[in-house]
Amino acid sequence: MHIRRNVLMSFSLLAFLVLPGTASAGGVGNDIIALFPKDTGEFGYASLQKARSLPWFPKLQEQILPERLRQFEQFLASAGVDPNTQVNEVAWGLVAAHSSNSTASAPATGAPAVAGEQIVGVALGSFQPDSAAQYFKAQKLPTFKSHGFTLYAFGSGAGPGDLFFFFLDSNTAAFGQRSLLENLIAIRYGEEEGLLRNDRLFPLINEANGSGAVWAVLDPSYTRLAIGQLAPEVQAFPDAQKLISRMQSLIITMDSSGSGVDGHFQAVCGSTDDANTLGQLLQAGFLYEKYQESQKNPDLAQLLDQIQVAPAGDRVDLRMSLTDEQMSSLIRTNTFLLKM
Repeated sequence: MHIRRNVLMSFSLLAFLVLPGTASAGGVGNDIIALFPKDTGEFGYASLQKARSLPWFPKLQEQILPERLRQFEQFLASAGVDPNTQVNEVAWGLVAAHSSNSTASAPATGAPAVAGEQIVGVALGSFQPDSAAQYFKAQKLPTFKSHGFTLYAFGSGAGPGDLFFFFLDSNTAAFGQRSLLENLIAIRYGEEEGLLRNDRLFPLINEANGSGAVWAVLDPSYTRLAIGQLAPEVQAFPDAQKLISRMQSLIITMDSSGSGVDGHFQAVCGSTDDANTLGQLLQAGFLYEKYQESQKNPDLAQLLDQIQVAPAGDRVDLRMSLTDEQMSSLIRTNTFLLKM
């Protein structure tokens, strides 16, 4: 399980605004989903009720939280926007650069352009926009106006990867690259189409919504990227690339089990035959990975041995459970350390 920078970026975001391990499943309203760009490649949601109460979370955060997002979190806290106390829910979307001007029906070949990937998110909670605005003004931060909203820059505001932040109202804040935030505002005013118009992804988002404390839905390109990084050995099998190229989506659900974390992955394949074949390849791949890890990381090998893989129609169900003790052990061996 070679966890790299873009392996389910959802988990990095989870760390950014406090997770996993909430007590109950969570869902987000269509009014929030509608704000995201139509060509969103990954959409995720997290309910943040038992934030950072897990004993192993601080160490996990150190491994999976990119430094840039860590600095951004500190930047928000300095303005009185504390994710630990003020944010109850967060939804995020990833948009690959190659699809920024395309529709949801883009060709299903190749993986997203990782270098040009952008993020947009919406945090729900209780905020004090006026106090934050006074702080930003005193710091003389670069700002931009769009439809009466003030976007505050983290950094110079000129770099393509610079993050921005603004309040939609006292209960809703948005963050991300400037172009996507301006897109979000345009969608809000009916000038552009949002994610509700994505006929491929939105039905799956509806299916996942409310199914777990943390959940995410990936489009074909992000699904191929995730499969390639979660189970790289699968790609070594004959004709595996053709099978993976026909995959439609990946649905991820994470929830608290009381003493650990339960994970459920559903890979939506191109056909029932594809699902049966992928299930076999995943089982073989995890068996090989277990053998590889048995000497250097026995705790990870034990986890791999516990993974349940079962084809179900045109889908492959993959389930895993980690106890708090297992998580702590995996973290100590840097299993989740980001590899750039």
